[in-house]
Amino acid sequence: MRPMRPFNFNTSAELFPAAIRKKKRAGFAYRRFGTAAEAVRFAMEELPADSLNGAYLQVEEARFDQNGIRSLYESEAFPLPRRAAPKAQDADAA
Repeated sequence: MRPMRPFNFNTSAELFPAAIRKKKRAGFAYRRFGTAAEAVRFAMEELPADSLNGAYLQVEEARFDQNGIRSLYESEAFPLPRRAAPKAQDADAA
Protein backbone atom coordinates (compact mmCIF):
# COMPACT_ATOMS: atom_id res chain seq x y z
CA MET A 1 0.00 0.00 0.00
CA ARG A 2 1.32 3.44 -0.96
CA PRO A 3 1.55 6.11 1.70
CA MET A 4 -0.87 8.98 1.20
CA ARG A 5 0.74 12.07 -0.22
CA PRO A 6 0.16 15.34 1.60
CA PHE A 7 -2.89 17.35 0.55
CA ASN A 8 -2.01 20.27 -1.74
CA PHE A 9 -4.01 23.31 -0.64
CA ASN A 10 -2.70 25.25 -3.67
CA THR A 11 -4.54 23.07 -6.20
CA SER A 12 -7.67 24.50 -7.80
CA ALA A 13 -10.95 23.17 -6.41
CA GLU A 14 -14.66 23.04 -7.13
CA LEU A 15 -17.40 23.28 -4.52
CA PHE A 16 -20.71 21.66 -5.40
CA PRO A 17 -23.98 22.33 -3.56
CA ALA A 18 -26.09 19.62 -2.04
CA ALA A 19 -28.80 18.23 -4.24
CA ILE A 20 -31.80 19.80 -2.51
CA ARG A 21 -35.22 19.53 -4.08
CA LYS A 22 -36.62 22.69 -2.50
CA LYS A 23 -35.05 25.63 -4.30
CA LYS A 24 -35.56 27.88 -1.26
CA ARG A 25 -32.87 25.92 0.61
CA ALA A 26 -30.40 25.82 -2.26
CA GLY A 27 -28.08 28.28 -0.40
CA PHE A 28 -25.35 28.51 -3.05
CA ALA A 29 -24.48 27.50 -6.58
CA TYR A 30 -21.44 25.68 -7.93
CA ARG A 31 -18.22 27.64 -7.39
CA ARG A 32 -14.71 27.19 -8.68
CA PHE A 33 -11.74 28.41 -6.62
CA GLY A 34 -8.13 29.10 -7.53
CA THR A 35 -6.97 27.14 -4.50
CA ALA A 36 -8.43 24.40 -2.36
CA ALA A 37 -7.57 26.50 0.71
CA GLU A 38 -9.91 29.28 -0.48
CA ALA A 39 -12.66 26.75 -1.19
CA VAL A 40 -12.31 25.14 2.25
CA ARG A 41 -12.35 28.49 4.01
CA PHE A 42 -15.43 29.61 2.03
CA ALA A 43 -17.25 26.36 2.85
CA MET A 44 -16.49 26.55 6.56
CA GLU A 45 -16.81 30.30 7.16
CA GLU A 46 -19.36 31.54 4.63
CA LEU A 47 -21.82 28.73 3.97
CA PRO A 48 -24.79 28.22 6.28
CA ALA A 49 -24.70 24.80 7.95
CA ASP A 50 -27.66 23.50 5.93
CA SER A 51 -25.87 24.42 2.69
CA LEU A 52 -22.67 22.68 3.77
CA ASN A 53 -24.58 19.54 4.69
CA GLY A 54 -24.56 17.45 1.52
CA ALA A 55 -22.16 19.70 -0.38
CA TYR A 56 -18.85 18.33 -1.58
CA LEU A 57 -15.45 19.64 -2.57
CA GLN A 58 -13.69 18.22 -5.63
CA VAL A 59 -9.90 18.60 -5.72
CA GLU A 60 -8.33 16.83 -8.68
CA GLU A 61 -9.66 13.27 -8.37
CA ALA A 62 -10.48 13.47 -4.66
CA ARG A 63 -13.91 14.31 -3.20
CA PHE A 64 -14.50 15.63 0.29
CA ASP A 65 -17.87 15.67 2.03
CA GLN A 66 -18.80 17.94 4.93
CA ASN A 67 -16.62 15.96 7.37
CA GLY A 68 -13.69 15.90 4.96
CA ILE A 69 -13.94 19.65 4.39
CA ARG A 70 -14.00 20.22 8.16
CA SER A 71 -10.92 17.99 8.59
CA LEU A 72 -9.03 19.99 5.98
CA TYR A 73 -10.02 23.26 7.67
CA GLU A 74 -8.94 22.02 11.10
CA SER A 75 -5.69 20.55 9.76
CA GLU A 76 -2.40 21.99 11.01
CA ALA A 77 -1.41 22.25 7.35
CA PHE A 78 -4.29 24.63 6.50
CA PRO A 79 -2.41 27.68 5.15
CA LEU A 80 -4.93 30.52 5.58
CA PRO A 81 -5.91 32.40 8.72
CA ARG A 82 -9.11 31.04 10.24
CA ARG A 83 -11.96 33.20 11.42
CA ALA A 84 -11.84 33.54 15.19
CA ALA A 85 -14.26 31.17 16.86
CA PRO A 86 -17.16 32.95 18.53
CA LYS A 87 -16.61 33.29 22.25
CA ALA A 88 -18.89 31.16 24.38
CA GLN A 89 -21.32 33.32 26.27
CA ASP A 90 -21.08 33.09 29.99
CA ALA A 91 -24.34 31.49 31.13
CA ASP A 92 -23.88 32.87 34.61
CA ALA A 93 -23.68 36.49 33.45
CA ALA A 94 -26.93 38.35 34.06
